[in-house]
Amino acid sequence: MQTSSRHHQLTTTADAANQSEAARIAQIDALLPQTQCRQCGYAGCKPYATAIARGEAEINQCPPGGEIGLRALADLLHRPYVPLNPAHGVTKAKMVAVIDETTCIGCTLCISACPVDAILGASKQMHTVIGQLCTGCELCLPPCPVDCIEMQVVDGRPMAMNAEESDLARQRHTQRLHRLALENDQKRQTNHTESSSKDTTENIKKLAMAAAIARVNAQKA
Repeated sequence: MQTSSRHHQLTTTADAANQSEAARIAQIDALLPQTQCRQCGYAGCKPYATAIARGEAEINQCPPGGEIGLRALADLLHRPYVPLNPAHGVTKAKMVAVIDETTCIGCTLCISACPVDAILGASKQMHTVIGQLCTGCELCLPPCPVDCIEMQVVDGRPMAMNAEESDLARQRHTQRLHRLALENDQKRQTNHTESSSKDTTENIKKLAMAAAIARVNAQKA
Protein backbone atom coordinates (compact mmCIF):
# COMPACT_ATOMS: atom_id res chain seq x y z
CA MET A 1 0.00 0.00 0.00
CA GLN A 2 2.86 2.35 0.87
CA THR A 3 4.60 1.48 -2.41
CA SER A 4 1.47 2.34 -4.36
CA SER A 5 1.12 5.66 -2.52
CA ARG A 6 4.76 6.51 -3.13
CA HIS A 7 4.37 5.73 -6.84
CA HIS A 8 1.30 7.96 -7.00
CA GLN A 9 3.21 10.83 -5.37
CA LEU A 10 6.10 10.48 -7.82
CA THR A 11 3.70 10.39 -10.76
CA THR A 12 1.88 13.47 -9.51
CA THR A 13 5.17 15.33 -9.03
CA ALA A 14 6.34 14.40 -12.52
CA ASP A 15 3.03 15.51 -14.05
CA ALA A 16 3.26 18.84 -12.22
CA ALA A 17 6.82 19.34 -13.45
CA ASN A 18 5.78 18.58 -17.03
CA GLN A 19 2.88 21.00 -16.80
CA SER A 20 5.15 23.67 -15.34
CA GLU A 21 7.68 23.22 -18.16
CA ALA A 22 4.94 23.27 -20.79
CA ALA A 23 3.59 26.51 -19.34
CA ARG A 24 7.05 28.10 -19.34
CA ILE A 25 7.66 27.01 -22.94
CA ALA A 26 4.33 28.55 -23.96
CA GLN A 27 5.26 31.81 -22.21
CA ILE A 28 8.61 31.98 -23.98
CA ASP A 29 7.11 31.02 -27.33
CA ALA A 30 4.55 33.81 -26.96
CA LEU A 31 7.40 36.35 -26.90
CA LEU A 32 9.11 35.02 -30.02
CA PRO A 33 8.26 36.61 -33.41
CA GLN A 34 7.18 33.33 -35.06
CA THR A 35 9.09 33.97 -38.28
CA GLN A 36 10.18 30.29 -38.08
CA CYS A 37 13.40 31.43 -39.77
CA ARG A 38 15.75 29.01 -37.94
CA GLN A 39 18.41 31.66 -37.45
CA CYS A 40 18.44 30.72 -33.78
CA GLY A 41 19.78 27.29 -34.73
CA TYR A 42 16.52 25.44 -34.09
CA ALA A 43 13.78 24.17 -36.42
CA GLY A 44 11.34 26.89 -35.39
CA CYS A 45 10.25 29.21 -32.61
CA LYS A 46 8.66 26.47 -30.47
CA PRO A 47 11.78 24.25 -30.49
CA TYR A 48 13.86 27.30 -29.59
CA ALA A 49 11.48 28.17 -26.75
CA THR A 50 11.77 24.61 -25.51
CA ALA A 51 15.57 24.80 -25.56
CA ILE A 52 15.52 28.07 -23.62
CA ALA A 53 13.16 26.64 -21.01
CA ARG A 54 15.44 23.65 -20.53
CA GLY A 55 18.58 25.74 -20.29
CA GLU A 56 19.93 24.42 -23.58
CA ALA A 57 19.97 27.76 -25.44
CA GLU A 58 20.64 31.41 -24.67
CA ILE A 59 17.95 34.06 -24.97
CA ASN A 60 19.94 36.19 -27.44
CA GLN A 61 19.74 33.96 -30.51
CA CYS A 62 16.68 35.48 -32.23
CA PRO A 63 17.50 38.30 -34.70
CA PRO A 64 13.88 38.96 -35.78
CA GLY A 65 12.85 39.55 -32.17
CA GLY A 66 15.19 42.51 -31.91
CA GLU A 67 16.08 44.31 -28.69
CA ILE A 68 12.43 44.44 -27.65
CA GLY A 69 12.18 40.66 -27.81
CA LEU A 70 15.46 40.14 -26.01
CA ARG A 71 14.44 42.42 -23.14
CA ALA A 72 11.04 40.74 -22.89
CA LEU A 73 12.69 37.32 -22.59
CA ALA A 74 15.14 38.62 -19.99
CA ASP A 75 12.28 40.06 -17.92
CA LEU A 76 10.22 36.89 -18.17
CA LEU A 77 13.08 34.63 -17.14
CA HIS A 78 14.56 37.08 -14.60
CA ARG A 79 17.88 37.13 -16.42
CA PRO A 80 20.12 40.09 -17.22
CA TYR A 81 19.68 41.62 -20.65
CA VAL A 82 22.34 40.59 -23.17
CA PRO A 83 22.58 41.95 -26.73
CA LEU A 84 21.89 39.81 -29.78
CA ASN A 85 24.60 37.30 -30.59
CA PRO A 86 25.82 38.40 -34.06
CA ALA A 87 26.62 34.79 -34.90
CA HIS A 88 22.89 34.33 -35.48
CA GLY A 89 22.44 37.32 -37.76
CA VAL A 90 21.20 40.89 -37.47
CA THR A 91 17.78 42.39 -36.84
CA LYS A 92 16.12 43.46 -40.09
CA ALA A 93 13.04 45.47 -41.00
CA LYS A 94 9.86 43.74 -42.11
CA MET A 95 10.39 41.98 -45.44
CA VAL A 96 8.26 39.80 -47.69
CA ALA A 97 9.26 37.45 -50.47
CA VAL A 98 8.26 38.34 -54.03
CA ILE A 99 8.44 35.89 -56.95
CA ASP A 100 9.31 37.02 -60.47
CA GLU A 101 6.44 35.21 -62.16
CA THR A 102 8.05 35.54 -65.60
CA THR A 103 11.08 33.55 -64.44
CA CYS A 104 9.40 31.01 -62.13
CA ILE A 105 9.56 27.46 -63.54
CA GLY A 106 7.04 25.96 -61.11
CA CYS A 107 9.48 23.60 -59.38
CA THR A 108 7.54 23.82 -56.03
CA LEU A 109 10.78 23.83 -54.00
CA CYS A 110 9.89 27.18 -52.45
CA ILE A 111 6.46 25.86 -51.50
CA SER A 112 8.07 22.97 -49.65
CA ALA A 113 10.44 25.35 -47.85
CA CYS A 114 7.86 27.87 -46.65
CA PRO A 115 7.16 27.25 -42.93
CA VAL A 116 3.74 28.92 -42.98
CA ASP A 117 2.37 27.84 -46.37
CA ALA A 118 2.43 31.40 -47.70
CA ILE A 119 3.24 30.39 -51.29
CA LEU A 120 0.60 29.28 -53.78
CA GLY A 121 1.26 27.26 -56.93
CA ALA A 122 1.54 23.80 -58.42
CA SER A 123 4.12 21.76 -60.29
CA LYS A 124 5.15 23.43 -63.58
CA GLN A 125 2.84 26.35 -62.85
CA MET A 126 3.69 29.88 -61.78
CA HIS A 127 3.94 30.47 -58.02
CA THR A 128 3.00 33.55 -56.02
CA VAL A 129 3.57 34.67 -52.42
CA ILE A 130 0.68 35.78 -50.22
CA GLY A 131 2.32 38.90 -48.79
CA GLN A 132 0.05 39.10 -45.73
CA LEU A 133 1.18 35.62 -44.65
CA CYS A 134 4.89 35.85 -45.46
CA THR A 135 7.09 36.08 -42.34
CA GLY A 136 10.21 37.15 -44.23
CA CYS A 137 12.10 34.06 -43.07
CA GLU A 138 14.05 33.85 -46.37
CA LEU A 139 13.92 30.04 -46.32
CA CYS A 140 12.50 30.03 -49.85
CA LEU A 141 15.60 31.71 -51.32
CA PRO A 142 18.24 28.92 -51.16
CA PRO A 143 16.21 26.15 -52.86
CA CYS A 144 15.08 28.26 -55.84
CA PRO A 145 17.08 26.98 -58.84
CA VAL A 146 16.52 30.08 -60.97
CA ASP A 147 16.85 32.80 -58.31
CA CYS A 148 13.45 34.24 -59.12
CA ILE A 149 12.64 35.23 -55.51
CA GLU A 150 13.72 38.45 -53.85
CA MET A 151 13.00 40.00 -50.47
CA GLN A 152 11.34 43.41 -50.45
CA VAL A 153 11.37 45.70 -47.43
CA VAL A 154 8.00 46.90 -46.15
CA ASP A 155 8.17 50.66 -45.55
CA GLY A 156 7.45 51.87 -42.05
CA ARG A 157 7.99 48.48 -40.45
CA PRO A 158 11.27 48.39 -38.49
CA MET A 159 10.44 45.00 -36.95
CA ALA A 160 9.82 41.69 -38.68
CA MET A 161 6.48 40.89 -37.06
CA ASN A 162 3.75 42.48 -34.97
CA ALA A 163 1.60 40.62 -32.42
CA GLU A 164 -1.24 39.87 -34.87
CA GLU A 165 1.15 38.54 -37.52
CA SER A 166 2.98 36.41 -34.95
CA ASP A 167 -0.24 34.79 -33.76
CA LEU A 168 -1.28 34.00 -37.33
CA ALA A 169 2.16 32.65 -38.22
CA ARG A 170 2.20 30.40 -35.14
CA GLN A 171 -1.22 29.02 -36.09
CA ARG A 172 -0.28 28.41 -39.71
CA HIS A 173 3.05 26.80 -38.80
CA THR A 174 1.31 24.47 -36.36
CA GLN A 175 -1.27 23.54 -39.01
CA ARG A 176 1.52 22.88 -41.52
CA LEU A 177 3.37 20.58 -39.11
CA HIS A 178 0.12 18.70 -38.46
CA ARG A 179 -0.53 18.35 -42.20
CA LEU A 180 2.98 17.10 -42.88
CA ALA A 181 2.67 14.57 -40.05
CA LEU A 182 -0.58 13.25 -41.54
CA GLU A 183 0.99 13.04 -45.00
CA ASN A 184 3.97 11.12 -43.60
CA ASP A 185 1.63 8.71 -41.80
CA GLN A 186 -0.28 8.13 -45.03
CA LYS A 187 2.98 7.49 -46.91
CA ARG A 188 4.10 4.99 -44.29
CA GLN A 189 0.76 3.21 -44.44
CA THR A 190 0.88 3.14 -48.24
CA ASN A 191 4.44 1.83 -48.22
CA HIS A 192 3.50 -0.81 -45.65
CA THR A 193 0.50 -1.89 -47.73
CA GLU A 194 2.56 -2.04 -50.91
CA SER A 195 5.30 -3.96 -49.10
CA SER A 196 2.77 -6.42 -47.68
CA SER A 197 1.18 -6.84 -51.10
CA LYS A 198 4.59 -7.42 -52.66
CA ASP A 199 5.45 -9.99 -49.98
CA THR A 200 2.14 -11.77 -50.57
CA THR A 201 2.76 -11.87 -54.33
CA GLU A 202 6.27 -13.22 -53.80
CA ASN A 203 4.97 -15.90 -51.41
CA ILE A 204 2.33 -16.96 -53.95
CA LYS A 205 5.02 -17.24 -56.63
CA LYS A 206 7.23 -19.30 -54.33
CA LEU A 207 4.36 -21.63 -53.43
CA ALA A 208 3.43 -22.02 -57.10
CA MET A 209 7.04 -22.77 -57.99
CA ALA A 210 7.34 -25.31 -55.16
CA ALA A 211 4.12 -27.02 -56.29
CA ALA A 212 5.36 -27.17 -59.89
CA ILE A 213 8.66 -28.68 -58.80
CA ALA A 214 6.83 -31.20 -56.66
CA ARG A 215 4.67 -32.27 -59.62
CA VAL A 216 7.71 -32.69 -61.85
CA ASN A 217 9.50 -34.74 -59.20
CA ALA A 218 6.39 -36.89 -58.74
CA GLN A 219 6.17 -37.56 -62.47
CA LYS A 220 9.86 -38.52 -62.59
CA ALA A 221 9.37 -40.90 -59.67
